[in-house]
Amino acid sequence: MQVLHVCSELFPLLKTGGLADVVGALPAAQIAEGVDARVLIPAYPEIRRGIVETQLVAEVHTFAGFMQLRYGQFNGVGVYLIDAPHLYDRQGSPYHDESQFAYTDNFLRFALLGWVGCELACGLDPFWHPNVVHAHDWHAGLAPAYLAARGRPAKSVFTVHNLAYQGLFQAHHLDQIQLPWSFFNMHGMEFHGQISYLKAGLFFADHITAVSPTYAREITLPEYGCGMEGLLRQRQLEGRLSGILNGVDAEIWDPSHDTLLNATYTRDTLDNKAENKRQLQVAMGLKIDDKVPIFTVVSRLTSQKGLDLVLEALPGLLEQGGQLVLLGAGDAALQQGFLAAAAEHPGQVGVQIGYHEAFSHRIMGGADVIMVPSRFEPCGLTQLYGLKYGTLPLVRRTGGLADTVNDSSLENLADGIASGFMFEDSNAWSLLRAIRRAFVLWSRPSLWRFVQRQAMAMDFSWQVAARDYRDLYQRLM
Repeated sequence: MQVLHVCSELFPLLKTGGLADVVGALPAAQIAEGVDARVLIPAYPEIRRGIVETQLVAEVHTFAGFMQLRYGQFNGVGVYLIDAPHLYDRQGSPYHDESQFAYTDNFLRFALLGWVGCELACGLDPFWHPNVVHAHDWHAGLAPAYLAARGRPAKSVFTVHNLAYQGLFQAHHLDQIQLPWSFFNMHGMEFHGQISYLKAGLFFADHITAVSPTYAREITLPEYGCGMEGLLRQRQLEGRLSGILNGVDAEIWDPSHDTLLNATYTRDTLDNKAENKRQLQVAMGLKIDDKVPIFTVVSRLTSQKGLDLVLEALPGLLEQGGQLVLLGAGDAALQQGFLAAAAEHPGQVGVQIGYHEAFSHRIMGGADVIMVPSRFEPCGLTQLYGLKYGTLPLVRRTGGLADTVNDSSLENLADGIASGFMFEDSNAWSLLRAIRRAFVLWSRPSLWRFVQRQAMAMDFSWQVAARDYRDLYQRLM
């Protein structure tokens, strides 16, 4: 079985969010399960620097200009690069310039990505063509549409990593991207008078997956559906929508051999975690005290992530003796709020604006509680890293957070399945109650250690997801 992943990010070469982690790990896990998986991605500068040795596969004059298709290897996975410098050789992120303005030709840049995914299924590489084209998020949403327009030469799977990002463009671009106008209607890729690359993926794909079972159910509801809930409910009734939980790459995230930690540890040597905590307190200017719990946030600073609730609940957390470490960037008001809290509470609050992959590992190894109070969360990877590192997640019951964390209720403690803390309502009072329960468990060290060990024993490996996707592909074929 030959599978092509069509995407716009690839960890560790280019990352703006969890999508990169998925595409950086899933194809390799699928290869280990016997699937011939490859990746298609634009040749951004970061990708070209990371995949130096490539061979020319094809040269094509397209609706988006001249391009070369090149092929190389990265971490044992075959990668096709769309080499079109006039579209992709830019500073800034894959989606916007250094001033945070979306590129005006994004409609063209990502149409070409979907088009090449389809053309590979049609034989653009004479030596390899996929049976399944697996498109990820709106950037690749046109791949299923182009496949439909070409008579479906391969099966298509479209994975929703975050339904809130929809890839909306003016309708008059349809001629330029060479899709039939018959596709531009309510039963197609039209969304409130615009082209939606996301809806194209949802409508034309043979199967839709979300990155957790709970998120797959949530997006059929108005609260989470972002206007797509009617279509998604229909797909659910047809048996064409399912949830497959993301995994954790154990090569990168494992405290037993994580070279970024000050001290490695396992669930049987958890005492070694204390050195990481001490070093984290030193690095963030906190009072060095192993008796107080460190709560942490490692996140984009956005309303979606519920971090305004953390600011609101912070006085209560500090009154109970806790410390807070935050690593992230995003909304200016949230950044200022956390920086002000750090200035007001020296020794108790440490804040670093920005994102540093290495430092995120040291935080995960040194903190005691990782907070993910999201208003919605398709899957979430941060809480999975927390479980793996014995840093107990404190999460809101939504999306993948609900699927991966078992609340430390009396019943779950008695059954030996507790792995963190969960709250229901998206408000500071509900969050504070969960923080209070974390302090109660912290006051019983042997019970805390028991829950840590339980959390670290949970299996969220990519092998589980790889088998689920393989089974899905086989059903489609």
